[in-house]
Amino acid sequence: MGRIWASQSALRLRVFFLIFLRFFGSQICEATERERTLAMIKPDGLLGNYTDKIKTIILESGFGIIKERMVQLDDEKAALFYAEHSGKSFFQSLVKYMTSGPVYVMVLEKPDAVSRWRALIGPTDARKAKVSHPNSIRAMCGSDSERNCVHGSDSPQSAAREISFFFGDISPGSFLLLRLCLSVCPSISHVDVVPTAPVPSP
Repeated sequence: MGRIWASQSALRLRVFFLIFLRFFGSQICEATERERTLAMIKPDGLLGNYTDKIKTIILESGFGIIKERMVQLDDEKAALFYAEHSGKSFFQSLVKYMTSGPVYVMVLEKPDAVSRWRALIGPTDARKAKVSHPNSIRAMCGSDSERNCVHGSDSPQSAAREISFFFGDISPGSFLLLRLCLSVCPSISHVDVVPTAPVPSP
């Protein structure tokens, strides 16, 4: 009897899920297409009064700014944000620089936001950016690989973590859940609720 009940529950859940996809699948697909990433204007960018110019570039490039705020990082928060670099020789210098003044963080939204924002800001080393990507943001306002004016998440996973770090009210879990639906979206319009054989009564 327990197995039959479990089978009936599984069937109901499957039917519910298929009906849900039929009615709300297109909205889910739309949401997954609008990827989010974290953009940060670092202390040298703020000190050089590049904030308005950078925001203009962002908007003219088709990004939406979903959230934005100015933050003063302390040593602990800066070290936590850059924890992946903790064993590297430049780590202490990076923490000192990132706490030398406020930073301006934004959640950007656009299809392929992570890769497109990375392309817009240019190479990590601003000196190289001035040569290879002269129209990039780092070429415009950066000076080297540390004081490179802006930051951009390097993957959707990093974006979710970094957005959560600065904007706890934007659920990274929901963000990733929407991205997982990408594998389902292409077939949503073809999903049919096909009745399966009835489960025998107990």
